Amino acid sequence: MKRIIDILLGIFAFLLLLIPFLIVWVMVKITSKGPALYWSKRIGKNNEIFLMPKFRSMKIDTPQLATHLLSNSQDYLTPVGKFIRKTSLDEIPQLYSILKGDMSFVGPRPALYNQDDLIALRTEKGIHKLTPGLTGWAQINGRDEIPIPQKVDLDYEYFTKASVLFDLKILFLTAYKVAFGKDISH
Repeated sequence: MKRIIDILLGIFAFLLLLIPFLIVWVMVKITSKGPALYWSKRIGKNNEIFLMPKFRSMKIDTPQLATHLLSNSQDYLTPVGKFIRKTSLDEIPQLYSILKGDMSFVGPRPALYNQDDLIALRTEKGIHKLTPGLTGWAQINGRDEIPIPQKVDLDYEYFTKASVLFDLKILFLTAYKVAFGKDISH
């Protein structure tokens, strides 16, 4: 059922966001060198690596680290990077990963391939069996502002409570936080 919802919602979102997708693509291309999309190595279901697209908000020579681990991450942002991150427009290309089946709309955010501590804790608790999501319970409860063990506890809570209604609650809270800029910092 979840996969069917992901496909139907993914197609609807793709059609709805096609114009913003094209606008952001052009904004990224004309304000910085390099491709508009950045393909990030991420950890998917069963700890399989997949490539996840995002609009490039960072300069092309940025180290592949979680943003909160970069010293002075603001220095790496492109001219439109802060805006597309604050509005979450950089996430639009992930609809491709959802339609492909590498991701779901709701699930634990896919870890970077080199976040060994996060991957190990999720594997220990069985969370690696879930398809990662565009948003998740940990995202709406602190995002990167919370320590990894707390993030994993929230992912585990999602793992134990996963249902269509819980997913709808998370989607609603995500939309609210994005629309009103709540708890979004980069």
